[in-house]
This record gives sequence, structure tokens and C-alpha cells, in this order.
Amino acid sequence: MAQAVVGLGNPGDEYRETRHNVGQRVVDLLARSLHKRFDRDGQAMLAHAQWRGETLYLVKPISFVNLTGPPLARLGHRLSLGPADYVLVYDDIDLPVGTVRVRMRGSHGGHNGVRSVVETLDSTDIRRVKVGVGRPLDRARVAEWVLTPFASDELPVITEACAEAASRVLELVSARAR
Repeated sequence: MAQAVVGLGNPGDEYRETRHNVGQRVVDLLARSLHKRFDRDGQAMLAHAQWRGETLYLVKPISFVNLTGPPLARLGHRLSLGPADYVLVYDDIDLPVGTVRVRMRGSHGGHNGVRSVVETLDSTDIRRVKVGVGRPLDRARVAEWVLTPFASDELPVITEACAEAASRVLELVSARAR
């Protein structure tokens, strides 16, 4: 059975180091550790790997975070993936910087990218690995906040959190493969 790890983020170099792209950082880390590279596949960058004998797709959608659902559904249809075959990795402003949390299902929690996926796939049974990116003091600045890079003193914490998130992703993949 195949599974797909999807790193949410925005396309383009100007967004690469932003808080919103932490999910793609995790997927990049997984690709490096599995010695795989990404190739363009429709509206996604896709790497095909094996993990403990299981087919594993590493996915970085080439769409803005808030529009992730439709390209993910098209890719999933082509690869015969259902909602339970996905692990979404993404930023969470409600968690302190560097905190990693796993959820097996649930609502979108106010994250518009997750909302797009949940609504498009018509399911809340999607596994998630969330990486805390902190919340701005001014609630009105959330959209701006997630599009800013991490502060230099946050980078070591985020690097460690991405490694932990990658490990948690592989634990989820292994658990489902049993």
C-alpha cells in the first residue's frame, strides 16, 4: 500500500524560508535522508521512495497553501491514494516555535491549507504532523506572520523540530504499514 507525505507551503524562492513553508522543509529533509530527488508531476514536486518495503511518495504541491486540496486530490486519484493514505506536514501558529504535534484526524483547526485538503477530500481522517511556528502578538498580523522567515535565534529550534517532525512522519508511515 502506498502512502504520501505532503509538505504544505507556497511555491517560489521568496517563500522558501518562511514559517508557512516549514512542512516543505520537513519533506525536503525526508528526501535528503532517503537519497531521493523531486521531479515535477503536474501541480506537485514528487519524489518516489521506499520506506521499510512500503511505497512512499514525498509531495510538495506547486500551489499556494490555501489552494492545496485540488492538486492533491488530482495526484491522489492518479496514484490511487485515499485520505487515510496521506500525512500532512504543516505550520501551526497555535503551537510555540519548535513544538511538534501529531494528530490522526480532526478539523482543519483554522489552517486554510488543511481546510482546502479536508474539504476537497471530504474527510477529516487525514494524519497530520504540525510544527509550531508561534503566533504574532497582534492577531491581525497572522497572514503577514506566516509569510516571514524565522528569526536567527529560532533557526536552531526549527531545525531540530523539522528533524523531530521527519521522525514522527516515518513512525506514522511505519505504523500504518503494519
